Amino acid sequence: MLVFASAQCVHGQQTFTWEQIKDRFQAVNPTLRAGQIGIEESRTQEVTAYLRPNPFFSLSADQFEPFNKSPYRPLASVLNSANVSYLHERQHKRELRRESAVKGTGIATFQQADLNRTLLFNLRAAFVQNLQAKAVLQVAKENLAQYDRVLALNRERKNAGDIAEVDLNRLELQRVQFESDYQTADVNLRTSKIQLLTLLNDRTPIENFDVTGPFDFPDRITAIEELRAMALQERPDLKAALEIISKAETDHRLAIANGSADPTFGIDYGRNPPLINYLGFFVSVPLRIFDRNQGEKARTDLEIHRTQRLNEVAQAQVFSDVDSAYATVNNTITLLRPYKTRYLVIATKVRDTISYAYANGAASLLDFLQAQQDYRAIQVSYLNLIGAYQTAASQLNQAIGREAIQ
Repeated sequence: MLVFASAQCVHGQQTFTWEQIKDRFQAVNPTLRAGQIGIEESRTQEVTAYLRPNPFFSLSADQFEPFNKSPYRPLASVLNSANVSYLHERQHKRELRRESAVKGTGIATFQQADLNRTLLFNLRAAFVQNLQAKAVLQVAKENLAQYDRVLALNRERKNAGDIAEVDLNRLELQRVQFESDYQTADVNLRTSKIQLLTLLNDRTPIENFDVTGPFDFPDRITAIEELRAMALQERPDLKAALEIISKAETDHRLAIANGSADPTFGIDYGRNPPLINYLGFFVSVPLRIFDRNQGEKARTDLEIHRTQRLNEVAQAQVFSDVDSAYATVNNTITLLRPYKTRYLVIATKVRDTISYAYANGAASLLDFLQAQQDYRAIQVSYLNLIGAYQTAASQLNQAIGREAIQ
């Protein structure tokens, strides 16, 4: 039964790649879903902005004679009339209102993309923590297994009288460090899984959840000039800033159009006693003598200049983000190269050499323990640096606006 339950648990475990995690996050995250609803709300404002003015219809009855005594006919001279009027908007007011609303939707869309960019960085950091914790756990497991083999060999040596019991006891005590490394790595992995599941709003047991992906670093990355060009093309917050400028220009044209006079055209029909029917037309034009929308024209003109300055700030922030993240990535790669090509090889060679020498009585116990400790420290430092690189690469991708660095 235990074997069957274990098989079922392993079979039920799901392993997700980064793309799968990202797709699930974008589908269930309440903040992103609320932002998408906001975009749909903005689209409804486009419909409202392009609506035509409603026509007016009125009925009237005039020339009552309630005080006519002889003969008493108060309705004899009543004038009945009906009229329909319609406001005609000049200078493309409706089109400008719709254009402004469409650009407002574009701004909301870019801001939603920018929110998605920020949230994905947090998700990617949690994903990298999972990969790092898995790698550290695997190394801790291998180190513990290797040290157990060393202990088994030294127990045989103690039984054969090659080493003293106190030396074997010291070796046994050293195993605590390896076991502690393993338990700490296991707790870190479980904690990182919990954090990632929390971001996904998922209640899957951590035993049934796992992630997979490359946990390494490249030898070189793209030149910073190319990354800057990518950022200028891809950053959604910069696109939003440009769209805000465009909307401000449209609003200024709309303010100028709103300063013009819109005529009202009408037609009326009436019946004038005795049995005289008539038809009339009229035009009503407001005289824009005092109110010519001067304040709104000035405000929208100033808004154009303000948004242009904010766009310059956004561009400067893009370059700052890319340069800072690039420096971090480049520095981390510089540190990782000697680890991969030299330090790991040297640490492994020193550990194996000292272990062989100690097993043959040519090295002291202190040398053996120091070699083991150095090997563990170099391995953990290497994995932590890879984790730092992938986090920095994620930050650089966030600065660029898309996943340009793996």
